[in-house]
Amino acid sequence: MLSKKIIFLTGATGTMGEEGLKQILSRSDRFNLRVLVRPSAKNKAFMSRYEHDAALEIVWGDLCCYDDILRCVTGADYVLHVGAFVSPEADKLPQRSLEVNLGSTMNIIRAIKAQPDPDAIKLVYIGTVAETGCRLPPIHWGRCGDPIKGSAFDYYAVSKIAAERAVIESGLKHWVSLRQTGIMPSKESAAREPIIFHQPPQNLLEWVTSIESGLLLANVCEDWVPEKFWRGIYNIGGGESFRLNYIQYFDDMLKPFGFGFKDVFEPRWFARFNFHGQWYTDSDALNDILRFRVMTYQQYTLARGRPWRR
Repeated sequence: MLSKKIIFLTGATGTMGEEGLKQILSRSDRFNLRVLVRPSAKNKAFMSRYEHDAALEIVWGDLCCYDDILRCVTGADYVLHVGAFVSPEADKLPQRSLEVNLGSTMNIIRAIKAQPDPDAIKLVYIGTVAETGCRLPPIHWGRCGDPIKGSAFDYYAVSKIAAERAVIESGLKHWVSLRQTGIMPSKESAAREPIIFHQPPQNLLEWVTSIESGLLLANVCEDWVPEKFWRGIYNIGGGESFRLNYIQYFDDMLKPFGFGFKDVFEPRWFARFNFHGQWYTDSDALNDILRFRVMTYQQYTLARGRPWRR
């Protein structure tokens, strides 16, 4: 009988990370999961619902502490680096953003290189659509290979660009960068965050669901992923049906209440430019390999009743 793979996951308390945690634990016949979680009261309460799972090891620590990272990387077959210090807090605390996002990535690279066989460990880094900055129409179609150009004052983008470059130039044999797009919020509070006013009403994003993001994280650890997948960069996107403009997104979100964007918001309340977002010409490439898409946008909204409700 083959021994189970050990997967080290960061960011397990976030939207994408939690869905990845669920998917990986559902495959406990072949995976053991190790997560590094900051020991805050909120995080301890969050992890209490999973802590009794025999396939899960919780390490309480900090992404910025090399010793904590080394403990988690040691013995791991896969490192899924999802955790990050994100906007809008990242824009308020740019130094902290660099310390967490770049610092944690450098710690992971260093810890992998400290292992007896670094080539055997596979690193999955989660990048961001923010790396290519403001792409309002008519330049809203994009692909991997487009110029890297974070929006002005987007310190989150700056830190993620630096971290992705560190991964690419790390010299590791098995690495990949998957640039995450907007995730369909799975919690009602997500719709109340001030960041919703940071993007223009005409902004375009190719969204993905949190469920499919979790499937992606589990699938990337399967044996059937081809060797040619590694040492590349891919855009994460939900496909054609998830290509929306911001007004359409809000119209669909508010439709169950009997009104739409124009009934609630004034366009002048929103930023005019300098956010990020695009539709992808190449997002199918990642799905062709990892096979994570399981629904259309229409199916998602019908299944949830409201786009953000689980």
